[in-house]
Amino acid sequence: MTESTATAGDHRTTLLRRGEVHSPADPFATAMVVERGHVAWVGSEGAADAFADGVDEIIDLDGALVTPAFTDAHVHTTATGLALTGLDLSGAGGLAEALRLVREYSAAHPEGRVLIGHGWDAARWPERRHPSRAELDEASGGRPLYLTRIDVHSAVVTTALLDLVPAVTSLTGYHPEAPLTGAAHHAVRAAAHAAITPAQRMAAQRAALAHAAALGIGSVHECAGPDISDEEDFTALLALAAAGPGPRVTGYWAERVTDAKGARRVRELGALGAAGDLFVDGSLGSHTACLHAPYADRNHTGTAHLSAAEVAAHVAACTEAGLQAGFHAIGDAALTTVVDGVRAAAETLGLARIRSARHRVEHAEMLTPDTIAAFAGLGLTASVQPAFDAAWGGDDGMYAARLGAERARTLNPYAALLRAGVPLALGSDSPVTPLDPWGTVRAAAFHRTPEHRISVRAAFTAHTRGGWRAIGRDDAGVLVPGAPADYALWSAGELLVQAPDDRVARWSTDPRSGTPGLPDLTPGAELPVCLRTVVGGRTVWSDDRFSA
Repeated sequence: MTESTATAGDHRTTLLRRGEVHSPADPFATAMVVERGHVAWVGSEGAADAFADGVDEIIDLDGALVTPAFTDAHVHTTATGLALTGLDLSGAGGLAEALRLVREYSAAHPEGRVLIGHGWDAARWPERRHPSRAELDEASGGRPLYLTRIDVHSAVVTTALLDLVPAVTSLTGYHPEAPLTGAAHHAVRAAAHAAITPAQRMAAQRAALAHAAALGIGSVHECAGPDISDEEDFTALLALAAAGPGPRVTGYWAERVTDAKGARRVRELGALGAAGDLFVDGSLGSHTACLHAPYADRNHTGTAHLSAAEVAAHVAACTEAGLQAGFHAIGDAALTTVVDGVRAAAETLGLARIRSARHRVEHAEMLTPDTIAAFAGLGLTASVQPAFDAAWGGDDGMYAARLGAERARTLNPYAALLRAGVPLALGSDSPVTPLDPWGTVRAAAFHRTPEHRISVRAAFTAHTRGGWRAIGRDDAGVLVPGAPADYALWSAGELLVQAPDDRVARWSTDPRSGTPGLPDLTPGAELPVCLRTVVGGRTVWSDDRFSA
């Protein structure tokens, strides 16, 4: 695993005071001391006076909120940067607007060998259809163009890009008049990404990490792999993070491992595990998530990429090598495959070894009571993206269109996962949904299906400490003495405790409860604004308006 040089910390000793410090060590803390990159003390304003003469710097918080920095547990950094700096169709309100944006981008970038864009979502457009190849050929001026759907599991392309991959028409997932999926999609993606220069890639990665830091994100889990990016992109990102300062980057490489040699190669790339987007299936939006029963709007059950035996072999090899294993699984059939495979590995190696490895599953949307219980029993971490529900949940959303309203209401059952004792780590899957940590916490707390809601505090913990626990670190993501000094300062309104059960909320807001408060995340309320982000004691981003 490679992390930013901010882990070395700043040897200066800093006292932060006259604020609100979110810490289980003292629910009423207003001050904190940071020394050599770690939290040294948390406490009250009166006690802070004893430290004032012995520190190198005093920061007057002036009422600002101090929290642990967020960890986004599922990010595609280069793709995020390309979306931030390039052709982003996520805001397009319809087909005509999307084609206009393509036309304008092509005209503004005559030098690009291949145009790359992201974010179209025909499910939200009044036309309810994707751009045709002829329309894209016209809008791009006949140039190679690669446009991923919002979920990145399918893409529409121009004729000129297909010409760069002559064998694509013989690959699985090639459709003359439909978005490309599967092997065909991976082939055109490789051709498009091959056109990105090292300078463009570094600029995109820098933009993504800077954007994350500006949002109070101190760590990201990069989910890379041969079907998503390439080794050069992955190792370049880890090298950039190591050069810091900036958010920490923990890398996952999604390639199947069957023996010690394969595990050693993954580790030599700098990856913490052979995990992340190791695809067991695809996505609901692209009709490629693998289901037990057919889609409501298609007469098929999606795509299966791995069998239970293949899952078991991967988990066993990773566990033997001391690597974390993990999978991308969304549909109920895919999640059954994962559970069956991990259970088979546990029967071979012993349950204790499997549980201690903290293997993880990305997305885990279409869970059942049986698979939730299996997650808990096998010690699997659920790396989930609450913004998916905010974007596509509800009886009128894309999930309901794909599955029918009844099945759609079962998706993303965060409350049931927590009740069962399944560890949660929250993320965005950016650029699928934007980097937006407080919005992510809000989406989990105000899930479109009320019985799946969790408290703001539980969601916040899953988006801070949960991300650290997902990489095997129990000593971070919380502001207590000895923890890494990864924190953010926020301009926020009144602090309170919000829970799905009003009785809990009323008691928790009583000062006698000793429960530290968090900002009001009620839908429509203004979200906190980041003033400064610190990683390992070093400032990696600061609002020019904030002066200590």
